[in-house]
Amino acid sequence: MRPFDYQRAEGMDHAGRLVAAENAQPIAGGTNLLDLMKLQVETPQALVDINRVGHAEIEDTDDGGLWIGTLATNTATAAHPRVRADYPVLARAILAGATQQLRNRATTGGNLCQRTRCYYFTNIDQPCNKREPGSGCGAIDGIARLHAVLGTSDQCIATYPGDMAVALSALAATVHIATAEGGTRTVPVREFHRLPGDTPWKDNVLEPGELIMGVTVPPPGEGKQIYRKVRERSSYAFALCSIAVIVEMDGDMITRADLAFGGLAHKPWHNPEVGEVLVGQKPGAALFDKAADVLLRDARGYGENDFKIPLARRTLAAVLAEATGAEL
Repeated sequence: MRPFDYQRAEGMDHAGRLVAAENAQPIAGGTNLLDLMKLQVETPQALVDINRVGHAEIEDTDDGGLWIGTLATNTATAAHPRVRADYPVLARAILAGATQQLRNRATTGGNLCQRTRCYYFTNIDQPCNKREPGSGCGAIDGIARLHAVLGTSDQCIATYPGDMAVALSALAATVHIATAEGGTRTVPVREFHRLPGDTPWKDNVLEPGELIMGVTVPPPGEGKQIYRKVRERSSYAFALCSIAVIVEMDGDMITRADLAFGGLAHKPWHNPEVGEVLVGQKPGAALFDKAADVLLRDARGYGENDFKIPLARRTLAAVLAEATGAEL
């Protein structure tokens, strides 16, 4: 780890000014950033401690939704009575990630901003456009078992590794951001993360000096909420494929279907057409296969991760069958 300066912010505006400085980064739990600093993937000249800026609360909103502050820990969020009762897909997604010790430290904002665990990104001796623009993407012709099959580019095929953001995407949450000028702006969580395109080093839409204040989740609806994570071992492993599903039924008809996918792309993947295929239809194997066709029509494997395409199809069918009570 390289030497760095440490500064403690006393408020959100103060934190924004400090973070806006060249090669400065915010730190709260540090569960991702410190690992990357040890590997010299991240080499900030200054760390800005934001643990005193507030925004750790979890509370009801006026419209019946929920506010989750940027410094709320993953443990506090998953254990919160309203999350457990009204947003179980979020609680289950959080509990599917990392270990209890890490969840005790990891925060909402840090979770949203975590970086990929691509082998080439975390190894400074390997080419990676995300870490060193213009150096190439070693994964495209290399070890790609955990890598993306949707939304890739010739610059990067890394995946977003988190679980919480997948559930927030299915829930249509909103990210609230403090700007460098002292104002605020909001971004739908479905638009917060970016696809790699020609700028794979830009993981999200945050600009220099901006910080996440928290997220709001809309009022809960009726229906079944499910989060399923398929991984290589039962704990502390990143998703090969994960699905967050919210389905409402009226009799034997699907009236609402919000779905988001992890482990398949550079961001939590949300394609509204998948839900549109399902709404107004009677659930069954043929319908689920049709939804998978829409989800995977542009999917591309890179050899080692070809299996993700049929895996996503099977997982989608299984989760939709559980959510609707249909038989496969």
